[in-house]
Amino acid sequence: MRRTRKVRNVHQRIVRAPAEAVGALVDRLATPEDPLFPTPVWPEMVLDRPLAVGAAGGHGRVRYRVTAYEPGRSVRFDTTDPGIGEGYHRFDVEPLGPDRCRVSHLLELSMDTRAFVVWKLAIQLVHDTMVEEIFDNVERAALGRLPHPPTRRTPRARLLNRLFWARPTAVPVSDDARLLHDAVARPDFTDAWRMPLKPGMDRDPAAWRHVLPAPVHGAAEHELLFGEDASHMDWRASVLLDDDSVTLVSAVRLHNALGRLHFAVARPFHPYMARLMLWRAHRRVAYAARPAGERNTTAV
Repeated sequence: MRRTRKVRNVHQRIVRAPAEAVGALVDRLATPEDPLFPTPVWPEMVLDRPLAVGAAGGHGRVRYRVTAYEPGRSVRFDTTDPGIGEGYHRFDVEPLGPDRCRVSHLLELSMDTRAFVVWKLAIQLVHDTMVEEIFDNVERAALGRLPHPPTRRTPRARLLNRLFWARPTAVPVSDDARLLHDAVARPDFTDAWRMPLKPGMDRDPAAWRHVLPAPVHGAAEHELLFGEDASHMDWRASVLLDDDSVTLVSAVRLHNALGRLHFAVARPFHPYMARLMLWRAHRRVAYAARPAGERNTTAV
């Protein structure tokens, strides 16, 4: 018989704001202007329809479905992936007077021993940090400020965040990289790497200035061009942004035998370095974003 372990995890916070105001924030979970989920540092909540019984989705690798919903008061999500355990998590808002309420998050799961070990070693710390940052956003959005220091991300939480961060994927070179195509009309080499942009991440190319330690050769509304010229080769790299993603595009033009030799040595390392620089810039821009409780203060 498979042995199961029980997990019960409770977080609560007293918020000096009316329950109606805090409940209205909970009602906006998983909307495009969700004021609570601590994105872009942590995964956003995504549902396949507006918040209601039957809506399905999750955040990151965690999958669930809404099984109970009382607008302005509570919402319950039951897990749909046995790999993480069977159970639920829920948000509740309890009035404590005209200008005070208690917001709580309860997680109850039954899981096998393997899942329980993963929970204790990695998931619990991430979960606890995310929930406390959600409560921070409740106060930011309801009070207009955070009345205490923000939740501290421990070194271990930051390490886990780093390990679970998305990785760039290879994509075709886009025709939208006009600055790069104009600068290198007949390249000897091109490649492109893309990452999704999370809610709250800056879409202004200027925010991505430090993706490469190289001079800027041009800027457009959705593109920033880097590069250097030498007697043996020229190279350009373009940071291309749209509503959903950021792409790092590279182009190289070789002039002579020295350039071909140089690039033959560098080429095996280029994909790794391009991915690393885009990945680092992606995390830097995400960490610099304003909290959701400050960004999304207007009800939708």
